[in-house]
Amino acid sequence: MPKMKTKKGAAKRIRVTASGKLKRSRAFKRHILTSKSTRRKRHLDMETLVSKSDRRRIRDMLPYGRP
Repeated sequence: MPKMKTKKGAAKRIRVTASGKLKRSRAFKRHILTSKSTRRKRHLDMETLVSKSDRRRIRDMLPYGRP
């Protein structure tokens, strides 16, 4: 059976934690920052976990990302 290919775009954006969860950065922190509050911008800097409904799709994109 041939090797499976990793979706490189997903590999650059999503990391797998030691316990196997998927970690991603938040969106909406690139431009038009003057209209966003300081608190909102600060919270956008934090990483978050991939939602439960998207986990299966992301796992298929990262076949070798499993611990």
